[in-house]
This record gives sequence, C-alpha cells and structure tokens, in this order.
Amino acid sequence: MPKKFMKRYLPSPEKVQSIESLRFLGDILHEPNLWHINRHSVSRAFLIGLFLSFIPMPFQMAAAAGMAIWINANLPLSVALVWISNPLTMPPIFYFNYKVGAWILDRPVLAFEFQLSWSWLSSRLMEIGVPLYVGSIVVATAAGCSAYLIIQYLWRRKIRTDWQVRRFSRRACKKTRNQAS
Repeated sequence: MPKKFMKRYLPSPEKVQSIESLRFLGDILHEPNLWHINRHSVSRAFLIGLFLSFIPMPFQMAAAAGMAIWINANLPLSVALVWISNPLTMPPIFYFNYKVGAWILDRPVLAFEFQLSWSWLSSRLMEIGVPLYVGSIVVATAAGCSAYLIIQYLWRRKIRTDWQVRRFSRRACKKTRNQAS
C-alpha cells in the first residue's frame, strides 16, 4: 500500500496530541499503535471507518475514534473514512440501506414523503426505522469486512511484488559481478 501517500495526508501524532480539546484523553493518544501505518492497523481502520459510515447515527467520528482505540487501528484513518457518509452522500447511502432492509424483511418500499411534525415522525419511525437499520447493519458489515479483506490482500500482494523485484535485481547484480570477474 502507498505508505508514503498516507503519511503525507494524515495528521502526525504530535499534531493531534497538541489539540487542547483532546487533553481529557490523557496518554491514550500516545499509544504508538494508533499511529502506525501497517497492514493490520490500516485494514482495521478501513473496517471501522466503512462500517460506521453506513450506520445512521450521530457522532460517527467519536465512535470511530473509540473503536480505533479499542482494537488498535490507525486512528486518523478510521476517523477520516467515516466521512464517506457526508451531507451529499447520506441520502443515497441511507436510501439504499433502507431498500436493502425492506427487501430482507420482505416489506414494501414506501414512497418518499416527509412532513416535519411529531405525529408523522412517530408514526413512520417504526415503518422506516426498522428496515433502515437492518439494511444499514447488513450493508455496513459487508462493506467493512470486504474492505478489511481487500486491504489485507492488496498489501500482501504489494509486499510479494516488492520482494520479487528485489530478488531479481539482486540476481542481476550478482550475475554482472560474476561476469565481470
């Protein structure tokens, strides 16, 4: 994986640790595993970030940070990936999740109509909320697990390719030295 690319765009541990509003976390942010860019921490970060980006809930970034600390994933990457669901992408993502949930629960997809009133919200919450959250859990699990496995595979493939390139270049150097002597 492009380690240098990620290091260039992710904040440094010192920068995040110097933020005044995060002082209440104490030494938790000094854990080096939260900042490493390796196969395990990056794949876990993708698992967390993609999983939470498909779940309709407030404070997704705080949840991503907590989960990253809990399972030693790359903290900045976990938090950044949650922004896949931003104000522009939330409606199509959550509508898709709702349709998946309605399909799983074998319910008809309701026509979209919205009224900003307590009676409409309370009457439609169960009709829309249950399929939305069922679909969200299914889509989030599939996206997070797929991302985890894909990152693991791509990282290993990149390392194997680098090893082969090094092995061939060493053989070529050894051959030219043997021919020169």
